[in-house]
Amino acid sequence: MLIQVCLYFYCTFLWRCLKFVMRKLTGRCELQRICYNTKPGASRTMKIETSLRDSKSKLLQTSVSVHPDAIEKTIDDIMELKKINPDINPQLGISLQACLLQIVGYRNLIADVEKLRREPYDSDNPQHEEMLLKLWKFLKPNTPLESRISKQWCEIGFQGDDPKTDFRGMGLLGLYNLQYFAERDAAAAQQVLSDSLHPKCSKFSKADWEKKRMDKAIGYSFAIVGINITDLAYNLLVSGALKTHFYNIAPEAPTLSHFQQTFCYLMHEFHKFWIEEDPMDIMEFNRVREKFRKRIIKQLQNPDMALCPHFAASEGLINM
Repeated sequence: MLIQVCLYFYCTFLWRCLKFVMRKLTGRCELQRICYNTKPGASRTMKIETSLRDSKSKLLQTSVSVHPDAIEKTIDDIMELKKINPDINPQLGISLQACLLQIVGYRNLIADVEKLRREPYDSDNPQHEEMLLKLWKFLKPNTPLESRISKQWCEIGFQGDDPKTDFRGMGLLGLYNLQYFAERDAAAAQQVLSDSLHPKCSKFSKADWEKKRMDKAIGYSFAIVGINITDLAYNLLVSGALKTHFYNIAPEAPTLSHFQQTFCYLMHEFHKFWIEEDPMDIMEFNRVREKFRKRIIKQLQNPDMALCPHFAASEGLINM
């Protein structure tokens, strides 16, 4: 333990000496070097975040958690602390602002998502009930729901007559994501639902099903899997794994819509992955899900990774 402590302080001392030497040689502080030498996106923002968080300055340490409205003032304070003339370095302020908006936005997104996850489904809340009924309408537009408590809910992948019991783990977050997928990506959501219930009636030909044995591979509860993938997306967010993705697709602060779009992508990809894995039955779900999780995490380790770039105006990152 003593050796580890000594090694830590030794490395920290060396790192601070190196930063001092680099400042003298280049005439630029670490923040300037990152912004000028690293392309915008996750590579730059994550380096800026690490530099600010590990700084010995309290101002820099706390800058990653300021209120969004205080970002401009914080940047002015940083420029003054580092003795950087904003008139000579106008691009630096713009770059730092973009990075801080992403960093602070990510933290706020976690708080927003956590709030939804902690809010339980309440059948006495008209808004909750309206969302649930809309989910049915979006997924089964040509089939009326006979009653609020009905075995029909099993047709879209809930476990019993009343879906509210299935939202216990993820709270309202599970319902929000399922409704978003069903409404914003209706054709895909209905196709995935159809595949999960009626493989022989899917877009694949009978020959394709027999060749791939997909009648064995498909067969999972759509809504339950959606809540499970919500759990996966939530854990990727809280662990910080999704920083790579969000910092690459969101020119400024990532929002709840970005999170829900990512959920839609994960639903698409898990459905394809399930077919590729060709499991014997639903009992293999945990194995397939864990393998899928590891695949996504590996992809997110690439600093240039954007899971679903088509959802974002990523070209807005170019000139920041």
